[in-house]
Amino acid sequence: MKAQNKDCIPVLSITGSDCSGGAGIQADLKTFGAHNVFGMSIVLSVVAENTVRVISSFDVPTKVIDEQFVAVFEDIPPKATKIGMLGSCEIIECVAHNLAHYKPENLVIDPVMFAKNGFALMPENIRNVFREKILRFADVLTPNIPEAQELCGFEIASIEDMKHATKSLCDLGAKMVLLKGGHRQEDCSDVFFDGKDFFVLPSERIETKNTHGTGCTLSSAIAANLALGKTPLVSIKMAKEYVFNAILYALNLGKGNGPTNHFYNAPTI
Repeated sequence: MKAQNKDCIPVLSITGSDCSGGAGIQADLKTFGAHNVFGMSIVLSVVAENTVRVISSFDVPTKVIDEQFVAVFEDIPPKATKIGMLGSCEIIECVAHNLAHYKPENLVIDPVMFAKNGFALMPENIRNVFREKILRFADVLTPNIPEAQELCGFEIASIEDMKHATKSLCDLGAKMVLLKGGHRQEDCSDVFFDGKDFFVLPSERIETKNTHGTGCTLSSAIAANLALGKTPLVSIKMAKEYVFNAILYALNLGKGNGPTNHFYNAPTI
C-alpha cells in the first residue's frame, strides 16, 4: 500500500525543557499537537523541576544549540517559532546570532524570567542583555506584568500603565506586544498593542492553583495560530480561549501548581 502523504505545517519551540511535562518544550509540543501542527524543538536548557520547585537548571553548550539550529533550518524551516527561557548571556548571544542568520517568520517571544515558585529562570544580571539582543526580533512579545516591569523599569498597576508598557516595549524593538494581566487582582484583562492600536482583551479568572506552564502554552498557541495563517489579533484571541479551557479542565497532578490540560478536548484525556 502506498503511503498517503499529508501536508503539515512545522512550528518550532526554542526554550528549556521541563521534566515534569507542564511547561517548557514539553508544554509547547503538546500545544502544537493540539493545534494540528508539526512541533519541533531546540533545547537550550535542561531544567529539573516539578509542580512544587525547581531543583536545578543545566545550560546546553552553545555549539550544540548552533547545531540544532542548523539541523532544523536546513531541512524543515518552521512557519512560526516560539522562544521561551533564555538562561544565560552565552545562550542569548547564541540565539540572537542564529535569529539574525535564519530570520524565522512569525516569531513569538515569551520572556520567561520566573518559575511559578519564584525561581529566577532568567537571572537578573542578564535581563539587560535580553533587552538589548533579543527584543528586536519579536513579532509578538508576551510578557506578564512582573516581566514587563523588569524590562520597562517602571511599575505597572492599571490598564493605562499596561498600555504605556506595551508601547515602551515596542519602542525597545518588539513589533507587537501582548501584556498579560493575570497578576492584577481587580481586573486580569490583557492588553495587546499591534504597533498602532491598543486592544483590551477581557479575561475571566479561574479559581485554581493548577496553572503551571500557562505562559508557555499561550505563546506556543499564538505561534501555532500564526503558522496556520491567522492574523496576530485572531491568533491571540484563539490562544486565550485555548488556554482558558486548558486551565478550566486542568489535570489533578502533583503537590503544587499542577499542569494545564493541553488535550482537554481529546476523548482519551
